Amino acid sequence: MLEKMFNADSVAVIGASRTEGKVGNSVLKNLVNDFDGDIVPINPNSEEIMGLKCYPDILDVPDNIDLAVIVIPARFVPETIDKCGRAGVKSVIVISAGFKEAGIEGAKLERESVETARKYGIRMLGPNCLGLIDTTSNLNASFASFMAHKGNIGLMSQSGAICTSTLDWADKNRVGFSKFISLGNKADLSENDFLQELCNDDSTAVIAAYLEGVKNGHEFIDIARRVTGVKPVVMVKSGRTSAGSRAVSSHTGTLAGSDEAYNAAFRQSGIIRADSLQEMLDYIRAFSSQPVPKGRNMAILTNAGGFGILTADACYNEGLSLASFDESTIRTLRENLPPNSNLYNPVDLLGDAGSDLYAFAIDVLLEDPHVDGIIILTSPQAMTEVDKVAEIVADKVKTSIKPILCSFVGGTQVSEGEKILNDYSIPNYPFPERAVASMRALSTYNNIRKQSYTKPPEITADKKTVKSVIDEASQSKRLSLGLESLDILRAYDIPTVKTKIVKNLKEAIKACKQIGYPVVMKIVSPDISHKTDVGGVRLNLKNADDVERAYHTMMADVYRYMPDADITGVQVQEMVSGGKEVIIGMNQDVQFGPLLMFGMGGIYVELLKDVSFNVAPINRDEAKHMISSIKTYPILAGIRGEKPYDINSVADTLIKISQLVNDFPQILELDINPLIVLPDNQGCVAMDLRLTLREEE
Repeated sequence: MLEKMFNADSVAVIGASRTEGKVGNSVLKNLVNDFDGDIVPINPNSEEIMGLKCYPDILDVPDNIDLAVIVIPARFVPETIDKCGRAGVKSVIVISAGFKEAGIEGAKLERESVETARKYGIRMLGPNCLGLIDTTSNLNASFASFMAHKGNIGLMSQSGAICTSTLDWADKNRVGFSKFISLGNKADLSENDFLQELCNDDSTAVIAAYLEGVKNGHEFIDIARRVTGVKPVVMVKSGRTSAGSRAVSSHTGTLAGSDEAYNAAFRQSGIIRADSLQEMLDYIRAFSSQPVPKGRNMAILTNAGGFGILTADACYNEGLSLASFDESTIRTLRENLPPNSNLYNPVDLLGDAGSDLYAFAIDVLLEDPHVDGIIILTSPQAMTEVDKVAEIVADKVKTSIKPILCSFVGGTQVSEGEKILNDYSIPNYPFPERAVASMRALSTYNNIRKQSYTKPPEITADKKTVKSVIDEASQSKRLSLGLESLDILRAYDIPTVKTKIVKNLKEAIKACKQIGYPVVMKIVSPDISHKTDVGGVRLNLKNADDVERAYHTMMADVYRYMPDADITGVQVQEMVSGGKEVIIGMNQDVQFGPLLMFGMGGIYVELLKDVSFNVAPINRDEAKHMISSIKTYPILAGIRGEKPYDINSVADTLIKISQLVNDFPQILELDINPLIVLPDNQGCVAMDLRLTLREEE
């Protein structure tokens, strides 16, 4: 799709300049330095730049142009794209700034640019971007300071500054890239397009990205699921905090979605999320040079006991295991290592270990069938041959089918060893914890690439009833619904408590007799979300006298706490006992749509915040993962001999809610709190419902 953007035969620079320091000069200079194809400067005020014939207009160029790089003021860009279309150009990179990131007028210019490009079938990168680099075709269509080293990492970034800083870091550490893409405002081409492009690119082995937001959340998940089955994808998503989110909006005009939604979307699509730029760079170095381990059992090899212990602790914290060595491994190590060496994991060669001992131990550990990868630590003692150890590691990596990561810890004395490792594209991590985190990323991808994504089951539901409830509420301008809307849950075959809504005490006593004691009584008011907080709930009422006393005290409490609340009635419910309270919720995320929530419910949900999230729709495996991933899951599963609860019925309910909120996007928020989960095989019951509808535009 984008072949002529990355592998162009001819490139025009519209806004080329002979003035040093101008972007148009830097872009042209980069092309002249590296690109083998035809380069055409466009500038009405020059006849020749850098020895190249200059044309006043793209329409004056006699030959076909594959790619145009536009570096002119924003107000001229829509017209220039129109000229590119008439000239037969199919790809443009708009480096110019001053578009939606600059305000309303800039946003208008951006829309005009996109509309014009689409009119001619032109694909556009940017605007407000650094450009792109393709090391395979020697194309540097950017204003970066220099060309990237050749490698197998495809990187895209929504920040041009992060691109240039990463490029400089990569130059120092000898890290190579296949493609380097600055996304800018993503007016046309976005991360979704480049994910597909990098997936199909034979020169790219690992994909990395810095994002401030995504354009189409569901499309992003669908594409990422396909890509991560083929290649690892590591991403940094900024704007995790409210302060960061505000910065995102002002920087690129991107509306950042909630961090919970991104965590869920990344997990559901197999993307490895890095919490920082440093983590992303650490991980992609490992992926670019090392095989993926078959398991999580690691061997630690060190010449310093303290570092071995720190690394063992880090493995535990990252969810990696220390390999239990085969008996033959222990025997071979005992026969060949110094007497005081530690033969078990971590293997400590002692401070005076020579490079020959490292070589021997690496071979032995790689042969052990229980070892999935090795983390090699080196502390620079006076007798340590750091450079020779690095050479040995480089030699072993060439033929190893297991990952080997290094942490040569120090400064001046390990610099030569680090340089050797860099020359062989082997990452060295300055501290063991970073090596372990990178090994965990490698191990995680082993599971990701095996994942299969099944479609959610289709639920038969009474959609007419739901539509009727929503339409009635909309017509009466009621955006908040409560217990009176339980028919919505029943329409999707979600078990609900026996209930009646009444207007006064007399009706309440009558309803209690019909439902059967014991009962629960709750206030009904569109103004009260948390009924318990204002005394609006009464439990375990066993007879009419209990109901009468509870009714009067509840009304008094509610009016005391919220005197202006609109009380529309009282709900009487059967009392359900013997279960655990959980919560199922949903809110509409800006970029991913319905975001489901699950956790322990009742009054503790806001205090404990022990919840999990998934982007809807979800299948059964994802529903069960939501349930099992909360910290208090053992309570539901049956802890220390206690009876388990009906987790399958909760999974069924999550799937049904998932379909409900996809079928009816008018539902902005939804809470079932509590959902009572009964003992195993006895089901679950929705006790309360709070629902908010979108305001009609």
